[in-house]
Amino acid sequence: MVALPWPTAKLPERVPGYEEVVSNPVGGFLDSLLRGVSQIMFQNNPLTGALFLAGIFYNSVTFGLYALLGVSVSTLTAIAMGVQRDLWRAGLFGFNGTLVGIALAFFLEPSGAVAAYVIVGAALSTVIMAALLHLLSGRGVPALTAPFVLATWFLLFASFSFHVLDQTAFIPRGAFPSPVMERAEPSPGMFFDGFFRGFGQVMFQDNVGTGAFFLGGLLVNSPISMSFAAAGSLIGLLVGLGMGSPETALRSGLFGFNPLLTGIALGGFFLVLTPWSALFAVLGMVVTALLFPTFVNALTPWGMPALTAPFVITTWLFIAAVPFFRVLRPVPLTELSSPEGHLRAYAAAGGR
Repeated sequence: MVALPWPTAKLPERVPGYEEVVSNPVGGFLDSLLRGVSQIMFQNNPLTGALFLAGIFYNSVTFGLYALLGVSVSTLTAIAMGVQRDLWRAGLFGFNGTLVGIALAFFLEPSGAVAAYVIVGAALSTVIMAALLHLLSGRGVPALTAPFVLATWFLLFASFSFHVLDQTAFIPRGAFPSPVMERAEPSPGMFFDGFFRGFGQVMFQDNVGTGAFFLGGLLVNSPISMSFAAAGSLIGLLVGLGMGSPETALRSGLFGFNPLLTGIALGGFFLVLTPWSALFAVLGMVVTALLFPTFVNALTPWGMPALTAPFVITTWLFIAAVPFFRVLRPVPLTELSSPEGHLRAYAAAGGR
């Protein structure tokens, strides 16, 4: 039996009929799918998942359908393979499949062959998730979106040899990137676009409106997570601007989505929120923003995107370092809920 890394959250009692809906198999499965979408940003809430999904469909019906295909296949794979019920009900085997579905539809021209590819990739993400939970959970390190990154890289590398798969213009191409020639000039429009698109780019949505949906989804479940996500998107913009990055990358939110995820992870989710952990999270967000071009430059000659690898590597390093920093209070993986819940538990335990 595997200990549940994220306890199953319940909606407020004021939501009428919720318990009745999820008590039947169909309603419970749909609830799990929405939680799977919400878990992309560490939120275990079907309302948050519904807002995230609405944001994807707002930008692209195609991406929305592929997201549903990915989350459904990865969740069904977990069920069929006998994964502990609480794990898949909490959406832990859905969020990586969601991202795989969108990513493959983003980097490959949607077709029947790509849909079949998504099915394989989403199922693979469940296998990788199980493997990483087995290898890492005992050390207090979460799997994060590493299953998505690995599954997507594996399949995109393979796509170069398959004539039935047509790559889109978003696949990185060329030799080692040339030095940046165009330097961004700060403007209100650039900050507005970059801030909201940073939220959207977590799920490959280059759309301000989608970013607003995602921000609202975070606010529904955790104002603290929303605040650190906003800080991450802004810090990514500021780091990119300060280092002289091109405006197109900043305005499109590419510097924001990885620090945004790091901010949520370190800003009260895996660590109890204190002044020290907040500073730790800020450092993590800055490092993540600097790692983004590192991965872009390293992977471009191979025709591979960075995806959320900067977030995964930074967060793994920072969480693995926590036992040596006595001013930080890690939250055991079996007790994860929300930053607000962790603060309440910390206060109830007398600050221990």
